[in-house]
Amino acid sequence: MAMEPTRRARARLFLRSEAAMGQVALPVPKRRAAAPILTPSQPPISPPPRQKPPSKPLDVFIPDDVKPLDLPALSREEKIRLLAQLEEQRVRNCDKCRLAQTRTQTVFGEGDPDAPIFFIGEGPGETEDKTGRPFVGRAGQLLDQMIVAMGLKREQVYIANIVKCRPPQNRAPAPDEVETCTPYLVRQIEIIRPRAIVTLGLPASKYMLSSNSTMGRLRGQWHEWRGIKLMPTFHPAYLLRSYTVENRQAVWSDLQKVMDEIGLKGRKRNVEEPV
Repeated sequence: MAMEPTRRARARLFLRSEAAMGQVALPVPKRRAAAPILTPSQPPISPPPRQKPPSKPLDVFIPDDVKPLDLPALSREEKIRLLAQLEEQRVRNCDKCRLAQTRTQTVFGEGDPDAPIFFIGEGPGETEDKTGRPFVGRAGQLLDQMIVAMGLKREQVYIANIVKCRPPQNRAPAPDEVETCTPYLVRQIEIIRPRAIVTLGLPASKYMLSSNSTMGRLRGQWHEWRGIKLMPTFHPAYLLRSYTVENRQAVWSDLQKVMDEIGLKGRKRNVEEPV
């Protein structure tokens, strides 16, 4: 049935006034589904069983501008539980990006849940992909030496990567792979809450600092990630490829700044002495 001119004009005026107030569409009430007609031979329809929601602490949303060190304190037992929950329920069977198609297994990360230092690398390599542990190849052995030189053991720090699956041929992670995977890393940092972060290599440094600067400009200077001090330095794999005195001295200088920041004595070395 056609609308009368007067009613049509009133309707246009109403819609214009609603648009001026920011209302761009009229709400349409949902129709209730008609109740099924049950015959004597049909049993009553039971509602579907409610699914148990995942544990609340894992799904708590923490805005990006909140500093992890300002969050309520977590006990060591709670950190261990949350990290295990994150790995088992989210990371281990993750298939959100193409890296899941070529991996042997995920590499979650390992170390002390109360670690004062959180080392972040680029991604798992071939050995890591086979073992499920981060930094256990040649680069990992050099990282272990660096940690010992700082006066710590591997078990006293935390080590992870920006992606949890090995990129084929050890290539750098693609931007979409980093975007998909790094929420897991962020959650790990929020749980552990280290006093300092050390990024190993350019991909990890660029992601954590949202920067396109070169490694030469980033390393050796203190930066900050959500209230936590962050020091970029060369990746151990880069040192193995270019094991010059200059590069080794640069890394040791970076590590000594981290040691001073958190009050570590380490081994008695000169800044000029290479790792």
